[in-house]
Amino acid sequence: MSSLSKVVITDLITEPLDYERSILDGHAEVMALDAKSEGDLAGHIEDADAVMVYHYFRFTKASIDRMENCKVIVRPGVGYDGIDCEAARERGIPVCNVPDYGTEEVADSALAMTLNLTRGTHFLNSRLRRGLGEWNVDQAAPIRRLRNRIFGIIGCGRIGTAAALRAKAFGFEVIFYDPYLPDGVEKALGVKRVDNLADLLANSYVVSVHCPLTDETRGMIGSEEIGQMSKGTFLVNTARGGIVDTPAVIDALSSGHLTGTGIDVLEKEPPPEDSKVLAAWRNPDHPAHDRLILNPHTAFYCEEGCEEFRTKGASEVLRALKGEPLRNVVN
Repeated sequence: MSSLSKVVITDLITEPLDYERSILDGHAEVMALDAKSEGDLAGHIEDADAVMVYHYFRFTKASIDRMENCKVIVRPGVGYDGIDCEAARERGIPVCNVPDYGTEEVADSALAMTLNLTRGTHFLNSRLRRGLGEWNVDQAAPIRRLRNRIFGIIGCGRIGTAAALRAKAFGFEVIFYDPYLPDGVEKALGVKRVDNLADLLANSYVVSVHCPLTDETRGMIGSEEIGQMSKGTFLVNTARGGIVDTPAVIDALSSGHLTGTGIDVLEKEPPPEDSKVLAAWRNPDHPAHDRLILNPHTAFYCEEGCEEFRTKGASEVLRALKGEPLRNVVN
């Protein structure tokens, strides 16, 4: 019988497992289940010494309670709302994430969406493809100069900070709302802090969401909050779908209250066929169609980042197996 530990990757990642094995060889046998639902885990995780969980399904108390030897649950990514962290804590199992692998890429994606929307690039490209409008800028007017416009950030952690620096480079005046940051962060970044969400929404030309999905932030941006934004402004969400009421965003685009929206994340991924966002994105006659950018939760992605979250996730597993202090415990 092998004396090596057993590490199970529940979903998303399949063979070859070169990155994980480069870290864990000699310490653990690594297997990938490629599970499509939590039910597929039964019979495979009970004796696991560690599990690495991605995002195809929620990892609930039912799975956590089946594990007899688990020393750590690692989420090789930033968000960990798909894991029942409280159930793991009750069992004495630490949950760890990899909070820094996609910092630059998500910030880049948020600014890319911002520029495509505010400069009229996406709108004009979408219209011209269908042969609509004259060969000029008139149908996209008015387009405002970005310098000194306000870029509002909700959640100024790693990614929010990276977005702030990028927005400053384009001449935006940056403000942020984040009640959990210590005083002085705004001075270090050369940006302005606001004390409540309403002030940020009311004053921003672009609102970019960069906070985690928690009980506190779930549904934080709904129809009421969107209504607090000025007519003609923009909303970008590269954080988590559950933070923003996406149907309310589509309504605001359709009415003309919002001029453009970039959505990388949805409440349910992929969205159901009858979702408002799919209807707007697919139908060229929909009033929100030309003002909507929709991506399939890909803001995080680059080849280097994939290597990073896999190796850093495996390194956290190795620390747990060796009884060493863990770096990013979230529960």
